[in-house]
Amino acid sequence: MEMELLKKENTPENVIEHSKAVYKKAMKIASNFDNADTDLIRKGALLHDIGRSKTHGITHAIEGVKIAREYGYDDDVLNIIERHIGAGITAEEAAKLGLPEKSYVPQTLEEKIVAHADNLVSGSEEVDIEFVIEKWKRRIDEPEDNIKRFKKLNYELIEVFEE
Repeated sequence: MEMELLKKENTPENVIEHSKAVYKKAMKIASNFDNADTDLIRKGALLHDIGRSKTHGITHAIEGVKIAREYGYDDDVLNIIERHIGAGITAEEAAKLGLPEKSYVPQTLEEKIVAHADNLVSGSEEVDIEFVIEKWKRRIDEPEDNIKRFKKLNYELIEVFEE
């Protein structure tokens, strides 16, 4: 269903390939948890960038929510789409970026898994945390808070299971 929806909405092929790679990475991360809702993760991971069928800007998350809502997806999926940007964006950061002023920080386990998997995939290739941190240092003004949230997610979702 989700793959058909991406194609129906004319999502670019490279975005579809990225979304499939994010899904694969998200399922790897989810395997660390007995209580992860893998069906929700599948839907959220595959649809997280559906808004890129309309824009490649930061508002793609907002556009994605609108599209998924039209197709009847529930709030759990909509929240994954809305909160996957960065390692989460605070209300204050959102206002600076021109987004509606509210928190876009992932709250649930499934939201965190998809957001983190998205960060660990560049194009359709997995990348490590150093790659992401260096990318953010080049692209984001004052990236320290984002990097701190990213490292916290990485510890919570992956590193703690490697100890």
